[in-house]
Amino acid sequence: MVALPFMFRAESQAGEHTKRRLPRTAAELGKMLFSEPLLSLDRSISCASCHKPEFAFADTMAFSLGVNGQRSTRNTPSAMNLAGHFPFFYDGRAATLEEQALGPIANPVEMALPVDSAVERLNRDAFYRKAFQKIFHSPATAQNLGTALAAFERTLNTNAPWDKYMNGGDSLAVSEAVLRGREIFNNKAKCFDCHKGVDFTTDEFRNIGLYNGKNLNDRGRFDITGDSADLGKFKTPGLRNVSVTGPYMHNGMFATLREVIDYYNDPQQFVPDAVNTDSLIQPLFLNERQKTDLEAFLRSLTHEQFVHRR
Repeated sequence: MVALPFMFRAESQAGEHTKRRLPRTAAELGKMLFSEPLLSLDRSISCASCHKPEFAFADTMAFSLGVNGQRSTRNTPSAMNLAGHFPFFYDGRAATLEEQALGPIANPVEMALPVDSAVERLNRDAFYRKAFQKIFHSPATAQNLGTALAAFERTLNTNAPWDKYMNGGDSLAVSEAVLRGREIFNNKAKCFDCHKGVDFTTDEFRNIGLYNGKNLNDRGRFDITGDSADLGKFKTPGLRNVSVTGPYMHNGMFATLREVIDYYNDPQQFVPDAVNTDSLIQPLFLNERQKTDLEAFLRSLTHEQFVHRR
């Protein structure tokens, strides 16, 4: 993985265009747009309002607040380490990162601004007119707005202590607890079955036991496919920077990594009436030391720049 040049700083604020140089690349333009409140209905929030750079571009609330204080319907995932992964959103409704990038702008409980209106605003703004013309040789369009935002998101890749150990042979990068935790992750806890690869995700949809059709009634992937086999399934998230991206799960119901581990250790204790649960969701019978070691491994997947945040 390529380390992100830290720290991200919001370079775009309405009314400050005269102080800024024009971007040199689509990614630089996307970085400006990512923190641009002009893209929300009342100009009060930006993508960075919910994807907080200091928390690995995730939020610290179970449900983020959009314009007029409206509450989102799912937990805000990290916008980092998305390059090469698809589809997007917990239900997989966006096939590309470009499509995903436009979704929150138009979402009525998030930024609540039709994309056509966002494009019109950009083309009325002297700075952005010049910026889009420089980068794309055309005015702003829905397509190149999505392209710019996606280009920026593709730069948000990180490494972590675990990478130093695995790729660089740095035996001091991780502790013995981390190494024990990795063994548990791969075997007894079965985490590796769903969280594998460079970013620790298979990009598959799984029902991990958090749907019962009652108090837990988000149907997930089913609402996109209409396939009863997808009822209660959600996309498997990557685990990079996981120690700072809580609350966890699509509904933000667990505040800490330890709560997540406790859940997987005995799912039925939390949701005894879950429906359509994946066959992997069975008690793990981890003891306290094994839980602690597993958490240590998960924490080793977080870039050092974020470690102090949680």
